Amino acid sequence: MKPFLTYILVFLGILASAQENYIQINGSTNVNNFKCVNKTFKSTIGTHIIAEKQLPSLALKVEDFDCKNKIMTSDFQKTLLAEKYPYLNIKFLSIDKNDTVYNAKIEVKMIDKSKTYNVAFCLENGKLIGKRTVKFSDFNIKTPKKMGGMIVVKDDLNLEFALSANL
Repeated sequence: MKPFLTYILVFLGILASAQENYIQINGSTNVNNFKCVNKTFKSTIGTHIIAEKQLPSLALKVEDFDCKNKIMTSDFQKTLLAEKYPYLNIKFLSIDKNDTVYNAKIEVKMIDKSKTYNVAFCLENGKLIGKRTVKFSDFNIKTPKKMGGMIVVKDDLNLEFALSANL
């Protein structure tokens, strides 16, 4: 009986982790790559579920991004001026299905500048998975430099989305 209960608990743990929503920002420097993940964001519609008639607006608290390195996380928050602009906002403006691809128009607001992007999403295991390249310069953000300019963050950032979907 005990092994059966263990299998059930492991299965439920896998199922729970499979339902995890996240927004990940991937970037690089001339030395290394980094990724900062936010798994604790809120949706204006109360859940992270996307429905055709109810498109979400996501408010991502900048201080909730975790770069898995204390210094990198702190630098990321300073770069996005987290004290003055505590939220990075992503608003879905539209979403259309084309065969197995969902094409969405989203608005990203960082600091005090908004930009609209088209993002192609695929539905995988009940989640919309999508990626989009944005630039620091799209939002008038100067790329950080460290150690007297020896380490330079590149302008390109890749946003990755994984959102529970009800389409």
